[in-house]
Amino acid sequence: MTLPPDLTRYADEAVASGRFLNRGEVVAAGLKLLQQADTEVAAFVKSLEDAKAEADRDGWVSLEDMVGQMNRIIEATPDRPA
Repeated sequence: MTLPPDLTRYADEAVASGRFLNRGEVVAAGLKLLQQADTEVAAFVKSLEDAKAEADRDGWVSLEDMVGQMNRIIEATPDRPA
């Protein structure tokens, strides 16, 4: 595997500092982070798709309607702070 010079330097510095035993461990750590990020992005995209499907199925409320509904709830709440 060939790394660009700046990443080779970084990996060598990480090994020299004792954080990793060799470049392979540095690369493995980087790949693990990439895998984690990909998993998180996929979960986020799925949550957006699920939310859209729910809105398509059950309907949705505009921001203006939601703000109006929240204001009515707040105004009807007894003992609310002024």
